[in-house]
Amino acid sequence: MPSPTRAGLVVSPSLTIPRAELTERFSRSSGPGGQGVNTTDSRVELSWDVERSAVLSRVQRERIVARTGHRLVDGVLTVTASEHREQRRNRDAATHRLAALVADAVAPPGPARRATRRTRGSQERRLKAKKQRSATKRMRSSRPSRDE
Repeated sequence: MPSPTRAGLVVSPSLTIPRAELTERFSRSSGPGGQGVNTTDSRVELSWDVERSAVLSRVQRERIVARTGHRLVDGVLTVTASEHREQRRNRDAATHRLAALVADAVAPPGPARRATRRTRGSQERRLKAKKQRSATKRMRSSRPSRDE
């Protein structure tokens, strides 16, 4: 699992996002929480500017933009966490969420699917099943209905 360090957020062995590139914003969390819900800023927004990041290679940047483009706003990737009552736990959750998202986006694509043909047996079984189903429906329509 990706882990935060003092130097930055370790996404993979080859990629660490420096703390200086991450921006945290805190706000009041919605929902139940007792007396402290209206006084503590426990919700965390963690943002990272993908477009201006110095640690990404051209290929990594293109992969992230292609795979998370729907989540980017002006090149900035933002993750929120508000499921915990404590700000510290929400910070940890947002950090892990961002690291996992970036790790998935940076990962190389899997192998291409090899096109295969259906076997003769599978085609014959499919046609046989269709003929059986057709015969069943034909038998139903020739019988008088129960209402008569």
